[in-house]
Amino acid sequence: MSIAQTLLAEFEQQAPVTRRFLERLPEDKLTWKPHPKSMTAGQLALHLALVPSAVARFVQNNPAQAPEFKVPQPATVAEILKTLESSVQAVREILHGFDDAAMNELWRMESGGREVLAMPREQFLRNVMLNHWYQHRGQFCVYLRLLDIPVPSSWGPSADEKPVSMEQGEPVAV
Repeated sequence: MSIAQTLLAEFEQQAPVTRRFLERLPEDKLTWKPHPKSMTAGQLALHLALVPSAVARFVQNNPAQAPEFKVPQPATVAEILKTLESSVQAVREILHGFDDAAMNELWRMESGGREVLAMPREQFLRNVMLNHWYQHRGQFCVYLRLLDIPVPSSWGPSADEKPVSMEQGEPVAV
């Protein structure tokens, strides 16, 4: 299996999990935030929806220019879910375009005309497209808990539910 296929397989497992988290956000809580320095629940949810495709598009350029991130306030949960679906589709298309040589290529990010980061493209994708995504999903989990919204399971059970595979009585492949 190629590096891109391996990343895509993990992504395909985690995209529906992320969707379950985003679906829980009530429409009337889009502008809620736990602290003045925090993103709103809607902004964090939209960030979760955008991260995969934004990162996949970003690494297509080498070197890439460091972006400035400003997450807009979404108007509806439907907008967030539609953004996630577009993001998932974009990742599928973009990752298929990378062979192992491209994944192992030293990828660079520049800011203000100077290099600020250099690592294999695959490492950046794993660290930011996936790990960064999971970190923000965990953050979103806290938002849901503070709003007293049942938290979906992710890898194992949450305090509110079992993993989908356990509820359906399916064996879990590890």
